[in-house]
Amino acid sequence: MNNPSMRARYIADAVTTASPGKLLVMLYDRLVLDLVKAEEALGAGDRQAASVQLQHAQDIVIELRTTLRTDVWDGAAGLAELYGFLLTQLIQANVRGDAAQVASCRSMVEPLRDAWRTAVLEAGAVGVAARVA
Repeated sequence: MNNPSMRARYIADAVTTASPGKLLVMLYDRLVLDLVKAEEALGAGDRQAASVQLQHAQDIVIELRTTLRTDVWDGAAGLAELYGFLLTQLIQANVRGDAAQVASCRSMVEPLRDAWRTAVLEAGAVGVAARVA
C-alpha cells in the first residue's frame, strides 16, 4: 500500500473492527515497535526521534494502565504496578537518552505481548470450537 490515505483507512478499519483481545495485542505490538525505534534512534545519536518514540510508548503504557480492569482479575493490581514501573523507566530513559534502559523496558514488554497474543489466540480457538460443536 503506497497510498498513505489508503493505508490510514486500512489501519483505522483494522482497529475499529478488532476484538478487545486483538486490540490489546495491537497495542503491545506498537509498544514494542516504539521501543525498537527508540533504541535505534538513540544508537544513531538522534535523541529527538527517540523522544518521539518514547513519548508514544508512554502514551500506550498509560492507556494500558488506565483501561486495566482491576475489579475483574486478581492479577490486575500487580500488572498495574508493572505498568507504573514501566512508565517511570520510559520517562527516565527519555530524559537520560539511555538506550540500555529502553532495551530493559523492551525485555519486560515482549514476554507480556507474547503471553497476551497466546491467550487471545487460544481464546479464539476455544470460541471457534464451541461454535462448531
